[in-house]
Amino acid sequence: MLVTKYVFQPHGDERGQLVALEEHKDIPFEIKRVYYMYQTGEGVRRGYHAHKSLEQILICIHGTCKVLLDDGREKKVVPLEKPYEGLYVSNAMWREMFDFSPDAVLMVLASEFYDESDYIRNYDEFLEYIKTHGDSSANEGA
Repeated sequence: MLVTKYVFQPHGDERGQLVALEEHKDIPFEIKRVYYMYQTGEGVRRGYHAHKSLEQILICIHGTCKVLLDDGREKKVVPLEKPYEGLYVSNAMWREMFDFSPDAVLMVLASEFYDESDYIRNYDEFLEYIKTHGDSSANEGA
């Protein structure tokens, strides 16, 4: 499984730090949706789904969390600990976010608008989708 982390260029001085992100430059797709999670309770896991076509970049802009990535053959846990790093999550990839620090803010940049029909929310259906669609549906890295 290919795991791609982007390191974004922080700009800073005595006033603080700033990270600017531009689609097709810093982000490998057109950004159509941005959302973020915060005040995630202790022991809570988020996600539990895959997408048929949507791609994402996950950035823990404050605090820390972990992301379980599962391509149907292999699973990897990826820590998100720096506000200038982004984790690319391709389509046809099961994801679960967990182990949020109390102050965690996880921002997600998505390649598509919200579309419930793009979600695969059942793990067995995800495994079947992988079998029938193979690697041709997954974007292997950015």
